[in-house]
Amino acid sequence: MKQVQRCLIAVGMFALAGAAAAQGKFPDGPVKMIVPFAPGGGVDGAGRLIARQLQAGLNVPVVVENRAGASGTIGGRAVHAAAADGQTLLFSASTHVLANQVLAAPPYDPVGDFAAVARVGEAPLLMVIAPNLPQRNLGEVLAAVRQRPEQWVAALPALGAASHLATLLLAKQGNLTLTMTPYKGTAPALTDVAGGHVQILVDSIISLSPLAKGGKVKAIASTGAKRASVMPDVPTAAESGLPGLVYSSWYGVWAPKSTAPERVQLLNKAFNQAVADLTKSGALAQIGVEPVTESVEQFRKFIAADVAQAGDLLKGAGFKPE
Repeated sequence: MKQVQRCLIAVGMFALAGAAAAQGKFPDGPVKMIVPFAPGGGVDGAGRLIARQLQAGLNVPVVVENRAGASGTIGGRAVHAAAADGQTLLFSASTHVLANQVLAAPPYDPVGDFAAVARVGEAPLLMVIAPNLPQRNLGEVLAAVRQRPEQWVAALPALGAASHLATLLLAKQGNLTLTMTPYKGTAPALTDVAGGHVQILVDSIISLSPLAKGGKVKAIASTGAKRASVMPDVPTAAESGLPGLVYSSWYGVWAPKSTAPERVQLLNKAFNQAVADLTKSGALAQIGVEPVTESVEQFRKFIAADVAQAGDLLKGAGFKPE
């Protein structure tokens, strides 16, 4: 009997040792990071920068894959259906957690059906207008929209994105009747503004500042509490007469719901370290991103508060899910 017990103990210890060894190897192959928007947007730019740093820290390839469309849910579905091994991740923004608020039939519960991993940064938004328009500042834009609202259309890179909510806030604070049209990401929306096909875009300063600096679109105001370091000559909306238009985009990482908690914690530490390294090198500041490092639990609490705030804004604007 004692010999049998010793054998069982030995088998148990061997199993624990094997599990520990397997855990120690994580990740044991390439990590796929899905960005649910088109290349060239703010989420894509931040995601690729962090992916490169994460690859150095994990010592495995980190591959970014763009799957745009349906307000971010095409990429979200890919991660939702992926193996819960922690090696397929979603890199997105507030758009992801608001699927229930902005879509009539969301394909999943964006909060309950995913494991929150890490929030990695936030950035002010930039309001730009078509370059052929004569308006030079926010006051002139507001006056023009109030006078001829039928001539002004705002592009929305994705329903539920920070750009969408900030545009709603712009309309509310500015007392505007503003037509809004959705796009499949920032890049196509920005292309149409630059071409004069639509007139207004409010989106991440990461993706809009290059064309604004080059004169391809006209920068009007940022939505930060203070002027953005990447465009210090552009006034804030608060400076320009709309003190209530203060809004930021934020970026986060999610894994499939059933991913082992220990793997989620390991990924959280890896992303936090990547953010710390990018902060130290100044790489995040160069694209206008303020770093965020927090625990998994802090990220969960942030999501709950953000969903509540955004839900109130959408309801107040009379927004109807599509």
